[in-house]
Amino acid sequence: MKNNFFNKPKANINLKPDSNSEVVSQILYGEKFKIFSESKGWLKIKTIYDNYIGYIRKDKFLKKFNPTNKIYVLKSRIYKKKDNKFLKTNNYLYFGSSVSVKNKDNKFIEFENNRWIKKKDTRSISHFEKNFLKIFKLFLNTKYLWGGKTSQGIDCSALIQIYFYYNRIFFPRDTKDQIKYCKRKINKKLVKGDIIFWKGHVGICVNNKKFIHAYGPKKKVLIMPTILTIKLIYRTAKLEVKKISSILKN
Repeated sequence: MKNNFFNKPKANINLKPDSNSEVVSQILYGEKFKIFSESKGWLKIKTIYDNYIGYIRKDKFLKKFNPTNKIYVLKSRIYKKKDNKFLKTNNYLYFGSSVSVKNKDNKFIEFENNRWIKKKDTRSISHFEKNFLKIFKLFLNTKYLWGGKTSQGIDCSALIQIYFYYNRIFFPRDTKDQIKYCKRKINKKLVKGDIIFWKGHVGICVNNKKFIHAYGPKKKVLIMPTILTIKLIYRTAKLEVKKISSILKN
């Protein structure tokens, strides 16, 4: 199995080789993956970053890719150049996606033949963002979408993972695996950076009183009072907190 690199803005990863099957995650531009098998226009793949297995549509992908930059905004519009003018398209690259700079022109960089993005929308591939809340707050008011991991929709576990994904640090995709992976916090006093897990849900404290999460019942990413949220989830879903960890210890 040779490595491939995804070269579309994004695509759904389905549980089964069927477009009506559950969308369990997404794959972004520049992401490395391996192909296990092919069947009726579908590929069974494993993403290299988080070892996620699922199905995507068959297409032509890159065999070689040397990323130089990564997207640092929620979405970066793709432009085409004509008569020395940059014309907007309706396509975007999404936060955390990797690109390889082929050419530069003033404020733009070319990452594929006549496909350009603004240089200010990117950072060096080696850039490390220490301010995790800066990343999470980018997604405020983004709609909740099961399996999503972009500005077009994101779920609770992807919101936590996206910080690690941007910094190219391994972190599991699904809540059930994140709970197992994260170290339990001994001090139960809640502070900034504490990750709170329930069965099937997760979010992170922005300070000792408030909490950010992609919350299905509210259909978006939002900040809520932490204790109120814990009580609300217990009252509405009969779920108790399973584990408290710290983003600084994982």
